[in-house]
Amino acid sequence: MKNSIKTRLVKSFMLIIIITVLILEIVLSKAVKDYYYKSLEDLLTSQIEYSTDFYSRYFSSYTIEDIISDDIDIFLRHSDVQVQIISLEGKLLMDSIGVDIESSIRTPDVVKALDGEKGVWTGNVSYDIEPVMAVSIPLISKDESIGVIRFISSLKETDKVIGKIIILLAAVGIIVVTISGVVSIFLANSIVKPLIEVTEVAGKMADGQLKIRSHTALDDEIGRLSDTLNYMADEILKREQIKNDFISSISHELRTPLTSIKGWAITLQSGDMVEDELLTDGLKIIENESDRLSLMVEELLDFSRFISGRISLQKELFDIRNTLILFQKQCMPRAVENKIKFTLKIEEQIHMMIGDENRIKQVIINLVDNAFKFTGEGGEVILSAYRKDDWVVLEVEDNGVGIPKEDLPNVKEKFYKGKNSGSHTGLGLSICDEIIKLHDGKMEIESEINHGTIVRAILPYREEEI
Repeated sequence: MKNSIKTRLVKSFMLIIIITVLILEIVLSKAVKDYYYKSLEDLLTSQIEYSTDFYSRYFSSYTIEDIISDDIDIFLRHSDVQVQIISLEGKLLMDSIGVDIESSIRTPDVVKALDGEKGVWTGNVSYDIEPVMAVSIPLISKDESIGVIRFISSLKETDKVIGKIIILLAAVGIIVVTISGVVSIFLANSIVKPLIEVTEVAGKMADGQLKIRSHTALDDEIGRLSDTLNYMADEILKREQIKNDFISSISHELRTPLTSIKGWAITLQSGDMVEDELLTDGLKIIENESDRLSLMVEELLDFSRFISGRISLQKELFDIRNTLILFQKQCMPRAVENKIKFTLKIEEQIHMMIGDENRIKQVIINLVDNAFKFTGEGGEVILSAYRKDDWVVLEVEDNGVGIPKEDLPNVKEKFYKGKNSGSHTGLGLSICDEIIKLHDGKMEIESEINHGTIVRAILPYREEEI
């Protein structure tokens, strides 16, 4: 594919490699050229300094004209390069290979030598097609400059050597680019193959195969993407299970009261004379079953709001002590009827707090209702409110049947019904847990079979709010 990630990766790798190799080639080529030119410059400098030193020792009393006419050989014995002697006016007085230049020589090396310093110049001359390097220094006699001596060497052989080295470097660069290209393909594959695998798994998940899993074992972004896909599939399966449990649970729970209501309605509507006692019983059952249906519908509506995130708390300052006292009065008739001792314990400092009073009351009702359900005659249920560090704890304790150890970790799950559960929908504790979390609190449950259960709703305490 033209626009595949692999193609783009390989192109990007190759572009970076080629640019890097080109920069290295340019830098190395320049370094090689500078090295060889500097070596030639040092060689010419050494030879020219030796010749001028020889002149200073043995011929310093000679004029430049004497040197040219009588002793020209002293500058040729120590070098096989072209030697020129130039006057202070820049005129060529002598050339070892017979070059005759009429005009003044004003190349940078000569100009610098006329100023009393060593000069170096690289360029082209009119009498040769190859570039040359010239080194010029002043010729001193009796502490005065009498002219310029100039050594000139062709760069033909030097440039040949440099050219060969550059060709070698270019060949090495091509080999490096080729090897890097092959390596970049493998590197691209190492990135693309896991992506292809993750993409294929995602496609299968989108097709409904939610039990398939990605097995990309990488500790990078692709590995985290793979883990996220697996987590997403697990969550979807959980939600599917919740939906199936919901349908199964509601279908079963609604069938019982509806069947009872329908049966009694048919009985009461029959043309036969119905005894008053039977009529009363039938109407009572219809009322109770209708209450059961209403309670289930309310739980389902609450559950729907929590799941969709549409629930919002109406927080305000209220007296939790009064709320608990009124709640105890409401529950006492039921406690007396069930022959259960119901006790309320509130610490002195527990009074005003900020929260959604109705929702917190809903939590208390649910927890106490569960305690009553699982506590037999002669049992005891204790509702307590006390302070613990930075928290206010609403605790419901009973000495009822308890919760099996294997059920305890799951009792707050949606639609979960344990072995001893009397719940209609399995949503009660789940909704309580959500309400407490919305208050930035937490819910804890401790239980032991045949010894009872303790449920704590732990809400944050703030000095300015309580």
